[in-house]
Amino acid sequence: MMPITIDQISIFADGLDHPECVAVHPDGSVWAGGEAGQVYKITENGKTITEVANTGGFVLGIAFSADCTWLAICDLKNKCVWKLDLTSYKLEMFATSAGGVNMNIPNYAVFDKTGKLYVSDSGAFRQVNGKIFCFDENGNGSIWHKGPFNFANGMALSKDEKYLYVVCTWLPGVERIKINNDGTAGEREVFVVIPETCPDGIAFDDEENLYISCYAPNRIYKVSKQKEISILTDDWEAHTLSNPTNIAFGGKDFKQLHTANLGRWHLSRIEMDTKGLPLACHKSKQ
Repeated sequence: MMPITIDQISIFADGLDHPECVAVHPDGSVWAGGEAGQVYKITENGKTITEVANTGGFVLGIAFSADCTWLAICDLKNKCVWKLDLTSYKLEMFATSAGGVNMNIPNYAVFDKTGKLYVSDSGAFRQVNGKIFCFDENGNGSIWHKGPFNFANGMALSKDEKYLYVVCTWLPGVERIKINNDGTAGEREVFVVIPETCPDGIAFDDEENLYISCYAPNRIYKVSKQKEISILTDDWEAHTLSNPTNIAFGGKDFKQLHTANLGRWHLSRIEMDTKGLPLACHKSKQ
């Protein structure tokens, strides 16, 4: 596979405040967060950006609930997960702890098709103490996997929802955890290691290839089901892809990969050959 060149990547939406996250609503709108707590809703064409809420913190990962009624927002500064009602745009505190353990760096959120919410907590920089929380829709939670993970970061569920994939930035690579039939965490294994990188976000396409966006270098990798690693795209200049963190499929035919660029002020959009894997929120609207 020839890597996608930078001139094949477009600036989708500009004028954001160092976005760490991106998520695509089933209606086509694209959502992102800013480092001063902004929650942005962006029209499908990227032309109109509206700040619909502000947490007063630093927004990390976001995810739409399975029924698309609310948005889970991970907040670094406030060390919590917020619940944003998608009708009223009212913010409510969803969780600050679970299982008697406070969140430290709640980094990313993933819903399964039943509405269960997984939240990665990175732990602390240069300390191997990351963990995974799990919550029901009412905010009742527990420590789903105590790790320790080497800075747990972005996450994604496998197509059959039998595995939770977790970026471990300082591994550096991706681990995966089997989800037992009763919902508890099962066997844990290293899925892939990519030396001299800082992976941050992940997303699957519909053929179950895994894409890994790296804070450093400014690169996105593609990993096949057979764990063959290739470079999807790379930006040595760091202007189009600048510390790419979270990634999300959406757009026409669900074949556009949106990239948050923490190092700058925009989202990028990459035209892909394959469709993205629908998330729980997209499945509920099919």
